[in-house]
Amino acid sequence: MTSFESLDSFLFSLSTTFSSPLYIFVQIQGCAICLILAFGWACAAYVRNREIKRIQNSMQNGNSFAFICDDINELEHSNQINLPRVTVIMPLKGFGEHNLHNWRTQLTSLYGGPLEFLLLVESTDDPAYLPVSRLISEFEGSVDARVVVAGLSTTCSQKIHNQLVGVEAMHKDSKYVLFLDDDIRLHPGSIGTLTCEMEKNPEIFIQTGYPLDLPSGSLGSYCIYEYHMPCSMGFATGGKTFFLWGGCMMAISGLRDGGYSDDMTLAAIAGFRNSTIIDLFFLCNYSIFSLESSLSACTGAHKKLISSPPVAVFPHPLATDLNFGRYWNYLRKQTFVLESYTTKVNQIMNRALFAVHCYLSWGFVAPYFMAMIHVAAALRFYFKGYLLEEVTSISVGLSLASVLATCTFAELLSMWNLTRIEVQLCNVLSPEAPPLSLASYNWCLVFIAMLVDNFLYPISAIRSFFSQSINWSGIRYYLKDGKINKIERTQRSQDMAPVFTDLGGKHLYGRKGFPTKGSFLSSFTSFSKGLMQWRQPKRHE
Repeated sequence: MTSFESLDSFLFSLSTTFSSPLYIFVQIQGCAICLILAFGWACAAYVRNREIKRIQNSMQNGNSFAFICDDINELEHSNQINLPRVTVIMPLKGFGEHNLHNWRTQLTSLYGGPLEFLLLVESTDDPAYLPVSRLISEFEGSVDARVVVAGLSTTCSQKIHNQLVGVEAMHKDSKYVLFLDDDIRLHPGSIGTLTCEMEKNPEIFIQTGYPLDLPSGSLGSYCIYEYHMPCSMGFATGGKTFFLWGGCMMAISGLRDGGYSDDMTLAAIAGFRNSTIIDLFFLCNYSIFSLESSLSACTGAHKKLISSPPVAVFPHPLATDLNFGRYWNYLRKQTFVLESYTTKVNQIMNRALFAVHCYLSWGFVAPYFMAMIHVAAALRFYFKGYLLEEVTSISVGLSLASVLATCTFAELLSMWNLTRIEVQLCNVLSPEAPPLSLASYNWCLVFIAMLVDNFLYPISAIRSFFSQSINWSGIRYYLKDGKINKIERTQRSQDMAPVFTDLGGKHLYGRKGFPTKGSFLSSFTSFSKGLMQWRQPKRHE
C-alpha cells in the first residue's frame, strides 16, 4: 500500500510540475508541430490532387495518354524524333525481392527519344550482376541497356563512384543524365516528364522526385515511412524546391574526392556555385559533374534552380523482413550524411539542420510523455475517490492532453489523406500496374512509429557526430573534416552470415548473387506477360 501511495505522490508531483508555464509551453509547442505538419501535408495533398484532376480531365477530353504527356500531339512521330537523348545511370548493389519488378519498370519506359541505360555494379561477384544481365538479354534489340563494372571506390561512397563511372561511359551525345536508385518503380511517362520539364525551363539545374514508401507491416518499415513523410511536403511544390532526393535526380557534383552523400552535396552546390554546370565536372579534384551541357547557369546572386514536378512520386516497396535493426542502421546513415560536407557554408547548413531536427524531434515526443503522466495521475486521482476539479493541475493537464489528442488526430488524418492521394496518383500514372492500396497501412503502427522515430533521431545524430563512421551496405566509411578518408571492406567467406541492405532487404553477398532457378523464373513469369506487353511502344492506326 505504501508503494502505491509513493507512486501516486510521484505522479501527482510530476503532473503538477508539467502544469507549470515552461512545460505548458513545451506541450503547446508539440501541438503546434502537429498542426504545422498537418497543414504541410494538406498543401502537398492539394498539389498532388490537382495533378490527378488535370490528368483525368485531359483523359475525358480525349487524351487517353494524359498519364504520359499533357498534349497528345506530342506523341506524333515528327515530335518524337526530335526528343533529346537521355542516359539513365543506375547503381546496383545486391539483389532482393522487389528488384526484378523495379528494374522492369525502369527499363520499359515509354520515352520516345533515344534512351540508354547504364547499370553499374562494383564487380561481377555482386548478387545483382547475373539477374540484371539476364533481364537485359530479354530486352535485347528493343532496349539500349548494358551492365558496367565500376570497380571499387577508394575516395567516396561506392554509389557515387558507380555514378561517376557511368558518367564517363555514357553516350557522348546524351543531353540529359538521369540518376536513379534501383529500389523505386518508375511510371511509363516519368522519364519523358522530367525531360519535358528540362526542355521547357533551361534554368533548371536539377530535377528530382520523391518516393512513396509502401510499408511491409513491420514497425521498422513504418518508421521508414514516417521518417520520409515530413520531407514529402517539400517535394510536392509543383515546381521549384530547395530539397533534393538522391534516388531520382538529374545532376551530380562534388562527389569524387571524399563525397559521401550525393543528394546533400548536390543541394549545397546548386545553392552556392555560380559557375556553369559543365565547369563543375572536375573542380579541385572534387568531381563535380553536370546534368547536361546546354543548361544556362545562374550567375551573381541567383541560385541554381532545383525542380520537382508534381508527378515525380515513385512507389518504393520496403522489404517484408525489414526489422528494427535495419531501420536503426538506415537512420544512422541519414544522420551520418549531416557530418559530410564540401564547403564551410555546407557545414554550417548541416549543423543548423542537425540542431533544428533534434530540437523538433524531442519537442514532438515530449508532450506525449507529459500527456501520459497527466492521464495516469488523473486516473489514480479518480480511483481514490476525489473530484478532478479539486486539483487545478490535474484539470490543466487533462485539458492539454485533450488538445494534443485532437492535434494528433488532425495530423494523422492529413498524413492519411496525402498518402491516399499519392497512392491514387501512382495508380493514375501507372494504369498497367497492379493498383496500390491503403488497405495494408496500419495507422496505429504509424502513430507508434512517429514517436519511436522522433525519439531515436537525436540519439542517432549524436552518435554519428561522435563516431564519424558508418557501416553501409557492408562497407564501413570513416569521415575526417567532412570527407571520407578511409574505407574498410570486410572479406567475405562462405561460412559468414548473409548481409542485407536495410530497406530493400537485398542480399549483398552470395554465390555470384544468383537466385535459385525456380525463384528467378517465377519472378520473370509473374511480371513479364502483363507489364512487358503493355509497356512496349504500340502502333496506332
